[in-house]
Amino acid sequence: MPRRSFFPNPDNKPAGFSPATRAGDLVFVSGQVGVDAKGTLVGEGDCGAQARQCFANVNAALNAAGATMSDVTKITAFLINRDDYPAYADARSEAFLDSGPASSTVFISGLVGPKFLIEIEATAVTA
Repeated sequence: MPRRSFFPNPDNKPAGFSPATRAGDLVFVSGQVGVDAKGTLVGEGDCGAQARQCFANVNAALNAAGATMSDVTKITAFLINRDDYPAYADARSEAFLDSGPASSTVFISGLVGPKFLIEIEATAVTA
């Protein structure tokens, strides 16, 4: 089954990876951080604001690949600070109004940028 890459912002194509990759009915969204379409950090020092931007970015990547947030079956969040979990959980509840997908949260020592507090990746199934 061939895979296709999708870029929600055609003017900002990262090198070496795709924000979303689709193979058949499966859509895989690369880890998204709290930057807007212009690459500006949203919510410096505020995990909740960054998480909301991460989910907005996940949604944009899904839409580019022909999927929606309601198609998401699994998310994984990577957080720097354990104390930020409640802010992330609130943002997750806003992103998924129903029971939501399967979810894992991993606490790590750092992300690709020192101001990033969270990164979220997703898998969706469209059928």
